[in-house]
Amino acid sequence: MPRNNTDSRVDVYINALPAWQQAICRQVRDLAHAADPELVETVKRTRQPYFVLKGNVCALLAARQWVNIFLYDGAIVPDPHGMITSGHDNKTARTVAIRQGERVNRSALTAMFRQIIANNRAGGCAYMSSALCWTPQVVATTWLEPLFCAD
Repeated sequence: MPRNNTDSRVDVYINALPAWQQAICRQVRDLAHAADPELVETVKRTRQPYFVLKGNVCALLAARQWVNIFLYDGAIVPDPHGMITSGHDNKTARTVAIRQGERVNRSALTAMFRQIIANNRAGGCAYMSSALCWTPQVVATTWLEPLFCAD
C-alpha cells in the first residue's frame, strides 16, 4: 500500500534488523498507518522510528530478543487484552514487547493507535487533568518525550 507520509530513514532502520524483527516492525508500521492516513513517520534520537499525529503516537525500538512498541498514551488508553508489558503507570509511554515467534494482536494494537490519535486530536493535555500534563522541566529530566504537552 503506497503511503505519502513515510520516511526513508525508517526503511533503513528496519532493513538493518534480523528478519524476524523486520517482519514485526513492518507489521506495526502498516497498522500505525492504517489507523489514520494522516499519520507521519519520522526519526528521533538519531535513529529511532516514531509515528506522529498531533503528538507522538508510537515508536519502535528493536532490542536483542524483542521489539518494543512504545505507546505514547499517558496510561489512559485501555488495555483489555493485556498487551502492555511495561510502564503500566508511566505518565508518558507504555511498552508492548513482542518476542520472536509471538504474534502481533493486530486489532487490539490498531484500536490503541486510534485511541491515542483521537486523544492527540482532542488536544491532549488541554483536556487532561494537570497530573498527566508534563511540564518542560519534567520532560528535561526524562529520556522520553512528552505525550501531550508540546512546550
